[in-house]
Amino acid sequence: MDEETVLITGCSSGIGRATAAFFAEEGWTVYATSRDEDDLAELAEAGCHTAALDVTNAAQIERVVDRVIDEQGHLDCLVNNAGYAQYGPLEDVPASELQKQFDVNVYGPHRLTRAVLPHMREAEDGTIVNVSSVSGRIAMPGTGAYSGSKFALEAMSDALRGEVDGFGVDVVLVEPGPVATEFTERSRDELTDGLDRREDTYGWLYEMVEDAGIVGGAAPWAADPDDCAAVIHEAAEVTDPHARYPVGQAARYMLLSRFLPDGLRDLAGRLLRKLG
Repeated sequence: MDEETVLITGCSSGIGRATAAFFAEEGWTVYATSRDEDDLAELAEAGCHTAALDVTNAAQIERVVDRVIDEQGHLDCLVNNAGYAQYGPLEDVPASELQKQFDVNVYGPHRLTRAVLPHMREAEDGTIVNVSSVSGRIAMPGTGAYSGSKFALEAMSDALRGEVDGFGVDVVLVEPGPVATEFTERSRDELTDGLDRREDTYGWLYEMVEDAGIVGGAAPWAADPDDCAAVIHEAAEVTDPHARYPVGQAARYMLLSRFLPDGLRDLAGRLLRKLG
């Protein structure tokens, strides 16, 4: 049999890089992509095929998917990993920044999914893994734009799972909590670029979000990117994957808060404000 083939987005660092390396070590044919192909040199040395792919660019997506099919004849798994977090109070997030958030985190996976599904349906086999977040199931102050994009990704994945069930295609959500990556650093950058910051109104919220020890990968409870990679690989390998895979103990505890009454969750937000 031919080796199984996976296409992974957002491989320049963090979860994407770890996932590409993990699949390659497990004997898969890996197509690792990022906006700048130069960032993928180490993965190329490890045996991965690499390509420049901006998930907001439909022409690049078509070109990369066509390349995979031309060279391998099949695509067994798509990992929609590329994404970033636009944090900040919603009043301070311009519509243009919200649109960018959804363009990458929601429309990007949708573009990739539409590109690969005809090939998976024809083969009557395939797995689409959408890397979401615990923020796709719970929203906190300051995460409205990011959580909104991940909530949308979760809803679309749930709908898609039923739509393609009869074609032999699986759709899986992977939901990490805090992960020790550079993700937090970019999130901090997004707090200073493009926002209409009202420090006098939301200073407490900016301080909370900027504290990586509270919300980011520097937290002592943060999972390792390799843990995420192992879960993504498991979802791609098993015959009947779960619909959702939380990653890390922190993610599991955080997801339990969904079952609290809304008033209690709002109270937790008030306490965070007082602590800030």
